[in-house]
Amino acid sequence: MNVIQAVKMYITKMTEESGPGMKVILMDKETTSIVSMVFSQSEILQKEVYLFERIDSQTKWDNMKHMKCIVFLRPTSENIALLSRELRCPKYGVYFIYFSNVISKADVKTLAECDEQEAVREVQEVFADYLAVDRHLFSFNIVGCLHGRSWNQQHLQRCSQGLLALLLSLKKRPIIRYQAGSEPCSRLADRIKELMRRESVLMDNNIPFNGDVPSPQLLILDRRDDPVTPLLHQWTYQAMVHELIGIHNHRVSLAHAEVPKELREIVLAPEQDEFYTKNRYANFGEIGQTIKSLMDEFQKKAKSHQKVESIADMKNFVETYPLFKKMSGTVTKHVTVVGELSSCVAKRELLLVSELEQELVCQADHQKHLQRIKALIANEKISDTDLVKLVSIYALRYEKHASSALASLLDALRARSCAAAAPPAAPAPPAPLPVLALEYGGAHARQSDLFGLQDATKITKRLFKGLSGVENIYTQHTPLLKDTLEDLIKGKLRENLYPVVGGEDLSISRRPQEIIVFIVGGATYEEALCVHQINQAYPGVRVVLGGTTVHNSASFMEEIKFAMQGVPRTHTRHIRNV
Repeated sequence: MNVIQAVKMYITKMTEESGPGMKVILMDKETTSIVSMVFSQSEILQKEVYLFERIDSQTKWDNMKHMKCIVFLRPTSENIALLSRELRCPKYGVYFIYFSNVISKADVKTLAECDEQEAVREVQEVFADYLAVDRHLFSFNIVGCLHGRSWNQQHLQRCSQGLLALLLSLKKRPIIRYQAGSEPCSRLADRIKELMRRESVLMDNNIPFNGDVPSPQLLILDRRDDPVTPLLHQWTYQAMVHELIGIHNHRVSLAHAEVPKELREIVLAPEQDEFYTKNRYANFGEIGQTIKSLMDEFQKKAKSHQKVESIADMKNFVETYPLFKKMSGTVTKHVTVVGELSSCVAKRELLLVSELEQELVCQADHQKHLQRIKALIANEKISDTDLVKLVSIYALRYEKHASSALASLLDALRARSCAAAAPPAAPAPPAPLPVLALEYGGAHARQSDLFGLQDATKITKRLFKGLSGVENIYTQHTPLLKDTLEDLIKGKLRENLYPVVGGEDLSISRRPQEIIVFIVGGATYEEALCVHQINQAYPGVRVVLGGTTVHNSASFMEEIKFAMQGVPRTHTRHIRNV
């Protein structure tokens, strides 16, 4: 149940099966990302891969017959056409072709007919058709998977194929459960079931049967059931970087900041950066202390390196210099990132914003919350984006409240936006997003008791939490996913709310030891942390989390806009002037 290890195994297999010698790897846009997520360039160079080519934009090299070509592509019609063209006039000596998923016999026949020079040595299917973000987290980098309540058909196909590959790579044949009342979850569950049936021979050949162990479960959830988690500011290192700067395929762009040229794009990848791997779940206060300790240690080493007075000193310097240089790079990179985070927190007064966000989702005090939001709208240091998120959370939290003042808050946002705009052309105000958030994930779209308003157990738990206090006012919130997973692990997940595809399955009464969760509409790093904690808290249980993408609040706002594009507003007509 380690997705990084699964993908690395396939890529290692590709490089080893081609034998010794200089190699080029020919990829498409998506497989380039799949490889770069699990291997650094230096690691792949150690496997004698010296050239990286994109099949859709190949450089016009001279004849390269001395090189072996490893082809790693998704089995799309476009890629088949491009590869057919390559094989008609092959630039490389031999070709070892690997597809990231199931390929049709017709496509294999097409390639065979184009291989007139018999340059192809292998054609195989490997099942690395997803982005391995962390050991327990995967993604497809899709923002905007839905249009209204329905799938974009292209994205539905991509997700179902990717999930089939995930099951084959992890060697799991799961019971498929989905969120009742969610048409996208139901459609995806049916599609995966159909793919598993169609590829039953492949499943039988790849997945060993073990009747003594409870069946793994694939649980498909809808992001609309918890639209709050992606809107909150996060305070753990990994989630903060994604929220305040942005992480795309492990790369972080600091081009907007005043940093040296070599630090304008940095890589933060679990298992490639030891410091990041150890500290990605540390909170902001802890990471500051850890960075200080790292700097102190580095300065001690730097002083010892200055004393080169004897042959023994020189020998010691030469032996330890690579580690010293690596440590220097680690210190510089993380000090730069943490410095940028600190600057954002201070400039945007995020401690004030986050404290109110947490109170909104964890406590019920309408009048107090309303007054504090109004005060922040009057505070010029608070960004429009942060205010729109706050009002969106308010809209979701107090949707059914008799004294909901959403309309007046939208008016206040408009007034602020117009006052700040240079006349005569004021930009379009950001106010409609709270309305779209209500349409997207309001009470009508959710089956869960998101704020614990009806469930007696949740009300009691919240009351005791309030009495005992929490360690940190900025981390009071826990995602809905935590309760859902704990219910599943304990065998308490209700089958009427999370049915099995194809009807009742008696084996779900056995508590699962292996769980794959997929969130239609995207997962978050806060939920990835939640899964990490569950994996630690429940020995013998392994959970892997995936989503159409891994959201920060900016990408989630885009997700909402995509989904609500052209959809009539049916649930917010009581709000005037929107």
